[in-house]
Formats: sequence, structure tokens, C-alpha cells
Amino acid sequence: MLWPSPLSEGRLLRRYKRFLADIETPAGVETVHCPNPGAMMGLLAPGSRVLMSHSANPARKLPLTWELVEADLPSGPQWVGINTVRPNGLVAEAFRAGLIAPLAGYEALRPEVRYAKASRVDFVASGPAGPCHVEVKNCHLMRRAGLAEFPDCTAARSARHMRDLADVVAAGGRALVVIVVQMQAGAFDVARDIDPAFDRAFRDARAAGVETRAYRCDVGPAGVTIAGEIPIVTPE
Repeated sequence: MLWPSPLSEGRLLRRYKRFLADIETPAGVETVHCPNPGAMMGLLAPGSRVLMSHSANPARKLPLTWELVEADLPSGPQWVGINTVRPNGLVAEAFRAGLIAPLAGYEALRPEVRYAKASRVDFVASGPAGPCHVEVKNCHLMRRAGLAEFPDCTAARSARHMRDLADVVAAGGRALVVIVVQMQAGAFDVARDIDPAFDRAFRDARAAGVETRAYRCDVGPAGVTIAGEIPIVTPE
């Protein structure tokens, strides 16, 4: 996923009300959209370099959207993608390129499909083998060098998704969770100390037959792309 136009650079002053951030830019302080509902642990140091995309929609109240932050992670400084909307597009792009191995042989992805009692799955893959429910999770937490973790806050909705996907498998269907790590990492694990309920739901879903894969990304001023699969080290 290449940016359609160059990103604007600034320095983070503060993030507040979940979806707002004040950024120091060459033109002065700008209030920008922060497309991330999570805690953003380790990504909010004042003075950090950030990169922002610009919307061409004149009706938008906040034309700038925060996309990347240069974070001082345990493995060293690197660009991290903070926009939680991007992973679905990254998975769709990687699917078209044949980079999501468990979806080999599938022909199309249908987005935002309602299922279960009150859930919406990110994609349903279709093909000769029958449908596969595909749930995408964004990850940008690193507390130990090389180890990506999810979630960075209580994630009750994500835990419900895991239970709903387990029900899909129990009914004879197929379900896949794709964890998109918007940074360089060598492995993925669940942050069970942050959300024990999600950890239980994740393990139960895997035991029920829900497939799980994690992919790291190349992230930088030119764009964000899925770069390769990394192991999931969550115990069974």
C-alpha cells in the first residue's frame, strides 16, 4: 500500500479524546484525526516524529490523518503504523498478490459481512472449497524486543469475535484470524496480562479449530506493505 501523495511530517504534542492529536508542523500546531481507539502504549512520547496523510475532501473538518510514528521500541527506533483502518486494505492487497498462504485457492474477498448474533466479520473468502470467515486484527504493541503483542487495552469486542468464529467452525465452517503487525517483529503473542479474557477467548478459539496467522509489515514514508509471516508463540 503506497501513499497516493507524500505524507506530511510533524512532532507529536499530545493525543487526547482517543481520536484527536495535536501535532507541531512547520505551519504551526494542527489538530489531526487519530484513527486508533486503543491505548497506543509506547507510541505516544511527546516530540516523536509522525507522518500524516492529507484528505482531498473539502468537507472534512480535520483534513490530516495520523498514519505513522517513529517509536523508540525495545528493539530500537522504527516507523510504526497506527491507523487501525489500514490492515483490512493490507490484507486485501496481500490476498490479491497471493501472499496469504491459508487463503490460497480462494477467488474473492467479500468485506464486512454480518454473521452470528451481533458481529460483522472483516471478510468472507469464497472459492471452490467453500467460504472462509476472515477476521483481521491490527497490532502495534512491543514491550520486549522483537515480540509483537495484542491487545494494548481491554478488547471485549475482539474476544467476542473469537467466540463467534469458534461457533463458525463448530457448525462445520472455516475461520481464519489474520494479525497484521504494523512494524518489524520476529514473533507474536497475546498480551494476556493486559486482557486475560481475550487471551482465554483466543486460546479457546484456536483449540476449536480457528486458524491464526500473523504477518509483519514494512512500514515507512513510502507506504505500508505486508512483508512476511511471523510465528505465533501463544501457548496452546
